[in-house]
Amino acid sequence: MYRNLNPKWRYPLALLALYGVFWLALAIDPLYRQDWLLENALVLVAVPLLVWTAPRLRFSDFTYTCLFVFFVFHAIGAHYTYSLVPYDEWFQAATGASLDGTLGFARNHYDRLVHFLYGLLITPAAVEIFAHYGRYPRSWAALFPFLFIVSHSTIYELIEYAAALVFGGDLGQAYLGTQGDIWDGQKDMALAMLGSAITIVGMAAAGRLPVRR
Repeated sequence: MYRNLNPKWRYPLALLALYGVFWLALAIDPLYRQDWLLENALVLVAVPLLVWTAPRLRFSDFTYTCLFVFFVFHAIGAHYTYSLVPYDEWFQAATGASLDGTLGFARNHYDRLVHFLYGLLITPAAVEIFAHYGRYPRSWAALFPFLFIVSHSTIYELIEYAAALVFGGDLGQAYLGTQGDIWDGQKDMALAMLGSAITIVGMAAAGRLPVRR
């Protein structure tokens, strides 16, 4: 059956299958099941939406790869709960040194990494969406995707805050994941903006900002 597929779909379908296996493996016995369900609510909307809209908008292999990497990092965060992902233990096992100690981190920064990756890895999809549906001067090819990421990052922080108010207690704190930092939301949004800006600049330098006139 795989051999009979249109060659243009083989790579994204292979990534989807690989992500499905990875996601199912991490769905087994997560550290905090209720938080895992909350974290995966958007995934259960986003992934089917990507599949449903694929016949009308087939992203580039580069963009599908970026989406795959982001969803994998998110699945890891959902499994362990973002503020408890043991990346420092993994780093120590591999190198014998503490990453947090070396960089002077006083808290778990996995959530910061994923917010940065959101801007870095979701921006290519935003670029291709606007290029496919929009008609605008080249100067807007960078601004529209950037503002798309900024607005989504802001909306997500508001959703996190609302969920924390609704659920409260340990679940609300686990989902919000501020770890005592009152500026956590602002820092997360800033990192997403930084990641998006880096991608926009990189794509512009590589001539990958397509425009429909």
